[in-house]
Amino acid sequence: MQKLLNIRKQHLIIFTRYPEPGKTKTRLIPALGEVGAADLQKQMTEHTILQVKELQKISAINVEVRFAGGNWELMQNWLGVGFVYQSQGEGDLGQRMMRSLVDAFSNNAEQVIIIGTDCPGLNSHILASALEKLKVCDLVLGPALDGGYYLIGLRRVVPELFSQISWGTAQVFQQTIEIAQKLNLLSGYLPSLADIDRPEDLPVWEQIFVGDRREL
Repeated sequence: MQKLLNIRKQHLIIFTRYPEPGKTKTRLIPALGEVGAADLQKQMTEHTILQVKELQKISAINVEVRFAGGNWELMQNWLGVGFVYQSQGEGDLGQRMMRSLVDAFSNNAEQVIIIGTDCPGLNSHILASALEKLKVCDLVLGPALDGGYYLIGLRRVVPELFSQISWGTAQVFQQTIEIAQKLNLLSGYLPSLADIDRPEDLPVWEQIFVGDRREL
């Protein structure tokens, strides 16, 4: 019984955006059009949700969706009733992630992981590996090939990791690990993955999406 209680102290937060044409994946609009870019956002989020549901089969982890755009009803109608939904709120990415972490830890979470929906290579096995690493590490990071990160996991709130970061640049991952080193945080790392932000990234998604379709 104690083991089950410990598992339920794990909390996963998914950052995503409601797929409204013209307001999501804007850097892909020149290649895909507004509707095409929104459809890609929809497909990538659903792919991520599929991997999270696979994780839930082996872990009684709490799952929360932090969304931008849309509203609670639209999100629940889209992704289903099995998750907690919460608006990301105002501020830069660091402020929004900090807010979600503070909320999770204040609700008795002991391990919190935040992911986005831009890295189609993120699967249930990598998520499970992140949880394992978080049992011994203060910080777990999944580096993205563009210099950012697709996953961050913590066992407590560390505000320094979310301030003075050049969000949206190729320096995010390096700046984060430099801060972690200064704070003497024991850090664990996951495989590097490609994310889908620009037209030249699209072949990565097409490869994954074709595989998804074959599994249906």
